[in-house]
Amino acid sequence: MTETQQVTRSRTFSWSDPALTAASLGAISGVEMLRAMRDGKIPAPPILQLVGGTGIEVEEGKVTVFMPAAEFHYNPLGTVHGGIIATLLDTAAGCTVHSTLPAGVGYTSLDLMTRFLKPVTVASGVLRCEGTLITRGRRAATAQSHLYDERGTLLAHATSTCLLFDLATP
Repeated sequence: MTETQQVTRSRTFSWSDPALTAASLGAISGVEMLRAMRDGKIPAPPILQLVGGTGIEVEEGKVTVFMPAAEFHYNPLGTVHGGIIATLLDTAAGCTVHSTLPAGVGYTSLDLMTRFLKPVTVASGVLRCEGTLITRGRRAATAQSHLYDERGTLLAHATSTCLLFDLATP
């Protein structure tokens, strides 16, 4: 094989209809919804299936997301793309805010401030991204998230502010 020949790899994945998960939004609290996802009672959002997320741990005010670092996450430099890392940080922080919300209240991210500390590769193993709540008011909440490799080394961290709003009821 010459240098210009490449071995092609492929990946196939499937996802569940996001409307099934969205239908639960106004009916149950955020922590109940996240626990139902964790337990397989409602499907995880397509983004977790896209990036290869393998599970979550849920407490009120704390959510941990797991994902093995994989080749399909790589950028041209041979490390996990920063957008994948930011997706994990955003997911853990946003779900942490969601875990504190009562039924009928939703959220959306206003910002995500990230800091990348070390390269992430397949050798990083299963990544663990822990989100914790900093503060929550009536209209905004702030959470932080920390991404660790399989050995417990801190790889990246972020802070996110989320806008809280009442969900429309039919």
